[in-house]
Amino acid sequence: MAVPTAVPDTSTKPPRTPWYRQLYAWVLIAIVAGIAVGLLWPSAAVNLEPLGTTFVAAIKMIITPIIFLTVVSGIAGAESLRRVGRIGLKSLLYFEAVSTVALILGLVVVNVFQPGAGVHAHPAKIAVSSTAATYIQQGQSQGWWHFLTDMVPSSIVGAFAEGNVLQVLFFAVLFGVAVQALGPVGRPIAEGVNLLSVAIFKVLRYVMFAAPVGAFGAMAFTIGKYGISTLTSLGKLMALFYGTSIFFVVVVLGTIAAANQINIFKLLRYLREELLVVLGTSSSESVLPQLMRKLENLGAPRRIVGLTVPTGYSFNLDGTSIYLTLAAMFVAQATDVHLSIGRQLGLLAVLLLTSKGAAGVTGSGFIVLAATLSTVGTIPVAGIMLIFGIDKFMSECRALTNVCGNSLASLLVARWEGVLDRDRVRRVLDGEVTAAPEPGPEVEPGPVISAALQPIES
Repeated sequence: MAVPTAVPDTSTKPPRTPWYRQLYAWVLIAIVAGIAVGLLWPSAAVNLEPLGTTFVAAIKMIITPIIFLTVVSGIAGAESLRRVGRIGLKSLLYFEAVSTVALILGLVVVNVFQPGAGVHAHPAKIAVSSTAATYIQQGQSQGWWHFLTDMVPSSIVGAFAEGNVLQVLFFAVLFGVAVQALGPVGRPIAEGVNLLSVAIFKVLRYVMFAAPVGAFGAMAFTIGKYGISTLTSLGKLMALFYGTSIFFVVVVLGTIAAANQINIFKLLRYLREELLVVLGTSSSESVLPQLMRKLENLGAPRRIVGLTVPTGYSFNLDGTSIYLTLAAMFVAQATDVHLSIGRQLGLLAVLLLTSKGAAGVTGSGFIVLAATLSTVGTIPVAGIMLIFGIDKFMSECRALTNVCGNSLASLLVARWEGVLDRDRVRRVLDGEVTAAPEPGPEVEPGPVISAALQPIES
């Protein structure tokens, strides 16, 4: 039987930590500095790309181990496999419903504002860069069923080595179910998994110290390479995408949160460090492990967070859903391809499937967009070059929206399961409690593991 992890708490409001000792403050300073360097010294800023890519690589280094350990720990510590299945089913149903709303919202907005009208770009005259050509080729080789076949790894080691989140998640679920089904025999394995998670999260803490450096390098490179002029050329589409995403987070997610007695603005403030890192690195993966720890501290049990967050990174991509509908319809409008309501609904149906494969791969948004246009067949695939220059800037908004959606999803699933500590949620969001629980076991530890954990938690 699962035993909740002890959460250090206090009834008095903790003293405010000085700004210079808070990670989000240094990340914000680094982003501003990166923008300044990119504008003033673009040639030098382009050479700073390794700072950002190395930080993201360091995070990706521990993402798959953390996903594996937390998923296995959550399933092995569950009271029954039936409960695990119920949690998974609720998560998937919620993910599909909300991502469908995001797709429909994007479709409605692009029809109302018509950002591609008047561009009149002829497909035969659109120059395709070598990088974009690679994405288009990969997209054309994929079908709507591609994410299903990619779910099963051909090699367990390969899934971890390639950092394929969906494949690692698939294997972790099978392994966790096997450990849980073993009963008492599987308990030493569960204890070992929990002990390993303590060390892995300690590694994460060390890596996060480099977040400001990574954000600085990534932002300087983006501004230095693409420049602000790139934004002005397609400013209407950019403004429409950012505005739609903000509307989705504040109104759609805010309404869902309010119905479950969660203030969306307080939640965003609580996750400000993670959101700033995403803004600086343009990658939602850069905060996946830390996001799971923050949600645990907020009052969601690890067995819920360990299942919903990794699954959401593959199946609950709200920002990507908005981007795909806007981008696809923009290309259609810009190349003078008229789509009837029926064909637009057909495009929406295809996107419901192809959008589930837009995670964990560089250029995945472009690949999935190319795959969608190839499947539909009525919109020229080469037209995606029209937005290639601003895709890097749009990826930041996609990642931010995805993180917001997955954070709320974990809290809601925990609440629907009746295991969310609602009092702690209120107190943490109000700033009354700041202490985060050390990563410890969610299964009753044996004597060896208990003894090993003592010096770590002291």
